[in-house]
Amino acid sequence: MTAVTRLVTYADLDNAATDARQLSVTARLEAVLADGRGLVLLDDRGWSSSGGADVRAWISAEDVETTARMVVGPDEPGEGETPEQAASGHWGSLARILGRQGVDVDAHELERLPHDVVLGERLRARIA
Repeated sequence: MTAVTRLVTYADLDNAATDARQLSVTARLEAVLADGRGLVLLDDRGWSSSGGADVRAWISAEDVETTARMVVGPDEPGEGETPEQAASGHWGSLARILGRQGVDVDAHELERLPHDVVLGERLRARIA
């Protein structure tokens, strides 16, 4: 069985932004396996930001990377839930997604993996 070696969030420009004051980003989280394959864990995440000036004046690649890691989770705890419970549920859910794709991995192992963020070409050009 192939092991999971790292997590990667791919972030790119979403077409929803209509002017220089807006930024809309999609984020897709994948597990990278030792054989080089990437398996999609989450592909329904993203965010939008807007400001009074050109987006390049107030956002950096580091800002985008930090936000990308945040939007793929774990989420903030729900009512009556501790941060630890929210995190445990998140990592357990990702482990189950991998299990359905034939990869057996412990949720705690996933949590400890390196997590890279890769910015798409259009996004890099927009914030440059």
